[in-house]
Amino acid sequence: MSLLLIIADDFTGALDTGVQFAARGIPTKVVVDTEVDFAAQDTEVLVVDTETRHLPADNAYAIVYALAKRAMQAGIRYLYKKTDSALRGNIGAELAALLAASGCRQLPFLPAFPQMKRVTKNGVHYIDGTPVTDSPFGRDPFEPVTHAEIAALIAAQTDCPAHSFAPLTDADPVPDTEGILIFDAEHTEELTETGKQLIKNDLLHIMAGCAGFGASLPELLNIASHAKKDFPEMDQRLLVVCGSVNPITLAQLDRAEHEGFSRLRLTPRQKLTPDYWQSADGQKELLAIENMLKHNPHCIIETNDARGNQLTAGYAAAHGLDLETVRVRIAGNLGLLVGTLFSSPYLGTLLLTGGDTLLQCMNCLGVSELEPVCELAKGVVLAKFTYQDRTRYIITKSGGFGQENLLTTLASKIGGKS
Repeated sequence: MSLLLIIADDFTGALDTGVQFAARGIPTKVVVDTEVDFAAQDTEVLVVDTETRHLPADNAYAIVYALAKRAMQAGIRYLYKKTDSALRGNIGAELAALLAASGCRQLPFLPAFPQMKRVTKNGVHYIDGTPVTDSPFGRDPFEPVTHAEIAALIAAQTDCPAHSFAPLTDADPVPDTEGILIFDAEHTEELTETGKQLIKNDLLHIMAGCAGFGASLPELLNIASHAKKDFPEMDQRLLVVCGSVNPITLAQLDRAEHEGFSRLRLTPRQKLTPDYWQSADGQKELLAIENMLKHNPHCIIETNDARGNQLTAGYAAAHGLDLETVRVRIAGNLGLLVGTLFSSPYLGTLLLTGGDTLLQCMNCLGVSELEPVCELAKGVVLAKFTYQDRTRYIITKSGGFGQENLLTTLASKIGGKS
């Protein structure tokens, strides 16, 4: 039986929080199965990806409520609702679901991730010093974040009361207010100090936050660390598969191309036509991609058009495709492509950007369970899984994480140069 259940709404988010424990040698498993059998688990930390980020709020509530209720009944001691560090997804609905399922009066919510310059001040969430609504996440073409004030964001999805508070110190009493308690934090130490006051008052049986507060939990919950695993030997060839439209990631791709990565942009037809990769044209393109991998140690395959995404938008409009259909088809076709390439002798280490991309790729391989190993950079996770009776490694990252030189740095790291 697991000690801690982490409920995440997408795959990369599940991994970037789970790795906070795995990197300390704490047995951790990430699964995409909301019907998971808790009694059968032998891992200390279990992370469940509910895939609720893009669902209607009512559906997300029902899934999280049912999962949390079963976990409480199974006797899991701690439940952590992992939220996106840029406040994407059904934050209000899912926090309300956890609180209702638990029967508790209060749910502490610490949404900041200071290590990634994502902080909460006076109840407002900032990305790199800018309110999240004015950041790239507020301009997301699929699901923009519409509230920087966290209590207002929560209120848009639930009647459950939410209140903002300053970080706690050892001299502060814990607020007695019922509902969701949102705590500011601009520094990692503030997350930890607030957590210490909460655990002292027995208020961390249910909690919420992102990987930022997640990194404090091994200490706060007194989860014993074990021997860390050695860094595995990895194929020095690197293929980056990107399904993210985030400007941070686009800058990373541009920098990598400038530094010598071969870069392939998929056409609208390749991204949006069902079963394209099984067609005659698709089979020819697969051979061309394999040839690219054979002759170039560092490659990129991405879904963005060269100058904005007008070509894809025009193709979608001409074929009557709405934004949600576009999102699903792009991720699905990218997954089919990676699934096909997985048997290629020219495929080296694989880096997948974006939770939708990761999920579809794993679905095409028939993989529903990953084990995080370590962080290669903040928010960049090395994970392993079993495929055809072999242990395979994969690197994952959320679209909004990392410095501009991230991909070139990772290429050097797996090549043993750093």
